[in-house]
Amino acid sequence: MAQSTCFTPRLSPLNGKPILLGFDGADMSSDAGLTLLREIERRAGLAQRLADCLHDPRDPAKVQHSLSDIIRFRIMMIGAGYEDGNDAAALRNDPSFRIALERGPETGPALCSQPTISRMENLPDARALIRMGREMIRFYCHSFARPPSRIVLDIDDTFDAVHGHQQLRLFNAFYDEFGFQPIVVFDGEGRLVGTLLRPARRPNGAESAAHIRRLIRQIARHWPETEILLRADSHYCTPQVLDLCDGLGLRYVFGLSKNGRLAQNISALEASTAARYVRTPGQKLRRFKTFSYAARSWSKPRRVIARVEVGPMGQDTRYVVTNLEGGRGKYLYEKIYSARGQAENHIKAWKAHLASDRTSCSKANANQMRLMLHGCAYWVWWKLRAACPKRPPWRRAQFDTLRLHLVKLTATIVEKKTRIIVTLPASCPQKGLLLLLFDALAPPKTA
Repeated sequence: MAQSTCFTPRLSPLNGKPILLGFDGADMSSDAGLTLLREIERRAGLAQRLADCLHDPRDPAKVQHSLSDIIRFRIMMIGAGYEDGNDAAALRNDPSFRIALERGPETGPALCSQPTISRMENLPDARALIRMGREMIRFYCHSFARPPSRIVLDIDDTFDAVHGHQQLRLFNAFYDEFGFQPIVVFDGEGRLVGTLLRPARRPNGAESAAHIRRLIRQIARHWPETEILLRADSHYCTPQVLDLCDGLGLRYVFGLSKNGRLAQNISALEASTAARYVRTPGQKLRRFKTFSYAARSWSKPRRVIARVEVGPMGQDTRYVVTNLEGGRGKYLYEKIYSARGQAENHIKAWKAHLASDRTSCSKANANQMRLMLHGCAYWVWWKLRAACPKRPPWRRAQFDTLRLHLVKLTATIVEKKTRIIVTLPASCPQKGLLLLLFDALAPPKTA
């Protein structure tokens, strides 16, 4: 047994007794819940999928850490809240991380170091990244038990500030700083479909159409009969994107920017709505109108839905364009288009809880690789949340809340000859939930 290294800190005594502090306890970990993430990653095989897209130039006789192990370690670090690769120096001997990488917590070799992780992030070239993007779409499609009859894809972009001289960085006047503006695609249930690193400017019509074409082409290879509905903000509503959707048979609901021609169609509705609000002040009033409209750059007229709202803050008018034929304008706007806002919450979770904006590498390919790694960490957490009970609050909990309750757990880990024993505190507050998740994620019993 190790000798006691307790010392007396500068703390007030308790009932006349000094408070002693030491670091000579048994082999323990403060991230014991990684065993849950390990089960999910083992089933999904995310690290191996990415590793298979890379060419390893190292001498096989000298390799100590496989590419899949390096990628898996990085995914687990991000999932546990360690977004900085430098944290590998302190975590490479952690018993929970060793277990997550299929190594003995006491007898297994140490995990890879930060320089090894950095070399892995800088390894892929453009072709390898394209293969990884296709693999992520394949994984998304395989996450369904059977091909769905219809899916909803939300396309959006987000600003990612940078503080160095990274490739592709660009000054954005709106945010008043340099950064990237990656395109991110989620489905209606919050699954991450794909992400693309790009400069910090609004994508033009040709760029948006090219990205959507590649995305839909890959999904259609797996689900040729699935109907796809696209939702996006107004800057994706370009003639190229609209014509592409019509040509590929895609359904869409896009925001539409205001202009004078659109205002002429609803001037009477705005006036009558304002007059009605004057008669019943204090309560927000919302009305809708559907009409056909064709911008000069459009190839044909399309269905436009106007939403006029008058309230204590004044009047607000918004427009959407769609090729959906049925349904009232109120339903299409409030139930179909407005649900697109949930994608912004998914982006916030990806950035705030999994630090996807940690794109500080100098090379663009390395930063795209980081987006892939953070995307895998998002998938692990999404699947863990999907395994939680439907009753509130777990199925709707944020990733950082789940991490605090399910991963940030102190445990004693002892490796014996025939078994590994992980001992959690008897006072663990989420014991019932943990037992339920371990049972749900348990591997099938062998005959």
